[in-house]
Amino acid sequence: MRGLVTKSTGSWYQVLAEDGSSYECRIKGKFRTQGIKSTNPIAVGDRVVFDLEPNENVGVIHELEQRKNYIIRKSVNLSKQTQILASNLDLALLVVTLASPPTSLGFIDRFLVTAEAYSIPAILVFNKLDLFSKEGLEILQEYKAIYQHVGYDCYEVSALENINIDQIQALLKDKITLVSGHSGVGKSTLINAIIPDSNLKTGNISEWSDKGKHTTTFAEMIELPNGGFIVDSPGIRELGVVDIEKGELSHYFPEMRALLNQCKFHNCRHINEPGCVVLEAVENGEIENSRYESYLSIFHNQNTRN
Repeated sequence: MRGLVTKSTGSWYQVLAEDGSSYECRIKGKFRTQGIKSTNPIAVGDRVVFDLEPNENVGVIHELEQRKNYIIRKSVNLSKQTQILASNLDLALLVVTLASPPTSLGFIDRFLVTAEAYSIPAILVFNKLDLFSKEGLEILQEYKAIYQHVGYDCYEVSALENINIDQIQALLKDKITLVSGHSGVGKSTLINAIIPDSNLKTGNISEWSDKGKHTTTFAEMIELPNGGFIVDSPGIRELGVVDIEKGELSHYFPEMRALLNQCKFHNCRHINEPGCVVLEAVENGEIENSRYESYLSIFHNQNTRN
C-alpha cells in the first residue's frame, strides 16, 4: 500500500492511504542505518510504501519514495542533531513577529537560506498587526522593504483579529505548505483562522523569556477545506543552517546570486577579496547590511562545510 505521512510522533507515523483510510504505522529498524543523518528518517509529507500487519490495523513502513524536496533544521545547541521538518513542499511560510516574541533578521535570513538551498519557495507573514504602534508599523515597512527588494513576498496579518486572512487562504490553495517560526509568533492561531475547525492549541508568551511556550509538539499535516495541506511544525527557538558548502552559500542569497561570475576571482568568498562586486554592492547600499551580516554569520558558523 502507498500513502502520505500526515503526522509524526517520533516512533509512530500516521499515514493517509490512497483509498482515503488512515493508519498508524511504525518503521523497520533498517531505516535508521540507511545513511539518513536526521533524528527522524521519516517526515511529514513523505510518500511511503507500507504493509498492514496480520490481524491488525497497524502498518509497517518499508519503503520511502523519493522526495521532491525537504526542509531541515539543525539545533545550534545540539550541533550533531538534525531534523527534517517536512518534505515534498510547495511553499514554506515563515510567521514573523516584531515583538512578543521578536523575530530577528538573522533568523529570517537563516530560514530563507535553508528554503533556497532545498528549492522551496518561501514567503514571510508578519503577524500580530493589531498590536503595532505607529513606530512599529514604520519598522514593519522597513523589514518588508528589505525582503521585497530581494524578491520575497511579504504579507501583514492579524490572526487574532482575522485581518487579511483571506489573502493567506487564497495563497495556500492546492499547495502543501510548511508553517514555521518561533514559538509564540501565532502559528496555531493563524492556522485556526485559516481553518476554523482545526482547533489547534494556542499558548501564552512566557513572561520570563518573552518567548512562546511550545504548543505544537510534533509536526502534523492538516487538510485545507478548499484543497491543499498545511504542515504545522513545532516552534523553532534556534535555526542552524545545515550542510551548505561555504563556496555555495552566496547562491542562496538571491541578491548575491544575481552578481555571481562578476567578481574578479571565480572562487571569491565575498569577504575581503579585491574586485568583489558583492562587497561593492554592500558599500553602495544595493545589498542590505543586515543581509550581508547574515551571510558572514552563516559563513563562519560551524554548521556550514568548508
